[in-house]
Amino acid sequence: MSQAPQADEIVVREAPNRHRFEILVDGTLAGFTVYRATGDRYTFTHTEIDEAFGGRGLASVLISGTLDEMRSRGNSVLPQCPFVRRYISRHPDYLDLVPEADRATYDLPGSSQ
Repeated sequence: MSQAPQADEIVVREAPNRHRFEILVDGTLAGFTVYRATGDRYTFTHTEIDEAFGGRGLASVLISGTLDEMRSRGNSVLPQCPFVRRYISRHPDYLDLVPEADRATYDLPGSSQ
């Protein structure tokens, strides 16, 4: 009788000393998204997934986990990173994290122009 394959353990965690959120798969760093924090405003500048982990949707898992953490802290998000910006654009339930006055800068709906 064969056993079902084990699901990978996926963890999203902040590494504040590196100014980023990381995604780990079975304890191995698979990718990260970098930020600059100014008070309660977090500007996300770059997201990267190691090519060995590509094609598994990990960037989306990383960004959704990161944005959920931003929401739980009451922080605002400025999505300079193209991937974060696209993710928010495709998942409008996260749009409220981007201040309304800043949405036009990132070509997001709901800008106050």
